[in-house]
Amino acid sequence: MKSFKLILNVWRQKSGNADGKFVRYEVPDVSEHMSFLEMLDVLNEALIGRGEQPVAFDHDCREGICGMCGFMINGDAHGPLPGTTVCQLHMRHFHDGQELWLEPWRARAFPVVRDLMVNRSAFDRVIAAGGFVSVNTGGVPDGNTLPIGKLDADRAMDAAACIGCGACVAMCPNSAAALFTGAKISHLGLLPQGQPERNTRAERMVTQMHAEGFGHCTSTGECEAVCPKHIKLEVIARMNADFLRAKLRSRD
Repeated sequence: MKSFKLILNVWRQKSGNADGKFVRYEVPDVSEHMSFLEMLDVLNEALIGRGEQPVAFDHDCREGICGMCGFMINGDAHGPLPGTTVCQLHMRHFHDGQELWLEPWRARAFPVVRDLMVNRSAFDRVIAAGGFVSVNTGGVPDGNTLPIGKLDADRAMDAAACIGCGACVAMCPNSAAALFTGAKISHLGLLPQGQPERNTRAERMVTQMHAEGFGHCTSTGECEAVCPKHIKLEVIARMNADFLRAKLRSRD
């Protein structure tokens, strides 16, 4: 089993109100089979053993599904590999003696909590503003009750793949959340179940997105390039169309 040493420059910040700085650490005996977060676990075990505070970072499932993990690695959200979350990034993609710079998402709407952790509850409030459907509860309906075209079904599923990690916001030069919001609006807007609230959903979610302090989209495409689930820019166009339709109808 191949092992090597890494040099990490980690952003350390005790709280959102405290000043932060990069602190240099050396991590020896890094296995090429470790995930990036497992490598940080090894660093934290060493720090705890020395009586120092471990590096705080978000994580949960560690399977690239929950969207909890995420920070910048040498200026790239989630690191150098496309379509990969930090927890699914393995150390075999790095080399002995390599120096890495780790820092949290940088966006006004994502305030730093501690070290590499940020508060992404702004996403939750955008969802709560309209990311739902109204259905009658009861028995599970037959799967063929509401026929859905293959193209719409595929597009809805592609949009639903968004895990809300925030990489799109972190990588956007404007800190825009258009890809995230567009994915959530598109997912429901493409399905029959989402039609009753389609107009109000778009209007409320876009309004909340701006209220949270996210920037405006200028279509640079950085969000699509860094998205670990390959969400396409077309969801932003669909969001804009639904929002414009909703605003025009509200004037009638």
